[in-house]
Amino acid sequence: MREEAIGAAILAWYDANARQLPWRVPPGSGRRADPYRVWLSEIMLQQTTVAAVKAYFERFTALWPTVADLAAADDADVMGEWAGLGYYARARNLLKCARVVVAEHGGAFPRTEAELLTLPGIGPYTAAAIASIAFDQPAPVMDGNIERVMARLFAVEEPLPGCKPILKGHATRLTPETRPGDHAQALMDLGATICTPKSPACGICPLIAACAARKAGIAADLPKKAPKKTKPVRLGYIYLARRNDGAMLLETRPDKGLLGGMLGFPTSDWSDVPSEAPPFEAEWHDPELEVRHTFTHFHLRLAIRLADTQPDLVPERGEFVPKPHFNPSSLPTLMRKAFDLAEGAWRHD
Repeated sequence: MREEAIGAAILAWYDANARQLPWRVPPGSGRRADPYRVWLSEIMLQQTTVAAVKAYFERFTALWPTVADLAAADDADVMGEWAGLGYYARARNLLKCARVVVAEHGGAFPRTEAELLTLPGIGPYTAAAIASIAFDQPAPVMDGNIERVMARLFAVEEPLPGCKPILKGHATRLTPETRPGDHAQALMDLGATICTPKSPACGICPLIAACAARKAGIAADLPKKAPKKTKPVRLGYIYLARRNDGAMLLETRPDKGLLGGMLGFPTSDWSDVPSEAPPFEAEWHDPELEVRHTFTHFHLRLAIRLADTQPDLVPERGEFVPKPHFNPSSLPTLMRKAFDLAEGAWRHD
């Protein structure tokens, strides 16, 4: 199949099989995608599944329907609504970007990749996605699904990430001048539903006649990936203090670093040999419990320490949140895990 025929086959398949997603404009509707909704969805979808993002996206757009609404939102409210999605630098950059769009671009997202790349938190993939989907710019969009489709379609056997430029070259040649946004979303859907990482459904793929990896019998083996490095383990302590009126001690983490700007329980440093760093002097109880969590580059294991205190105690770090205002579900996943373990320990004291 020629490149034009491949593009036509992808779009025809998409017209009949496009996924219905809350941020997407259905093909053939005649409507233009809202750049704000495209941007918000793409930021949320970074390293996160579609299933996990849907509810967050619908809640965010209900609370803040426009980029101006989001720009005017309170930081703590946005960070609280983001809790559970992980990779919290995305939420901080979300606010920074919204405020730049309002302050420097009159509340309208730039239309080109180059301009979009100047905004906080927007990298090459997100810039291409917004330019393509929202503004019909012929920008090649490269996510994991599209990389997999390109690797198989053209039988690229060099491993990732080294072969990324080769895959982008193939995607660039395939990107049409007409309907480039639908073309990009079609490739995303193809990779998510048919050209899947394991057991690809080649028999119903619209590109079966053109797929070089299918002809060579190696489709399921691609894309190849370079061996992953073993993740190191970091250790630390996490301190959960409960007043006798039910208030819980929380602190806002520094803006920079993991879980930056999020509310959470005080912790020590995270290292190979951490030092205890309780937020106040007390008889901290060791329930012999450990919360474990995995970040992108390391595994974390925090030993839990518990304390019960009186209402007049003033901590050196953080502040006590009254029981009616304490909402565990607004905490990052790591902190919720720690609270669940601590609650069980307190219940059995």
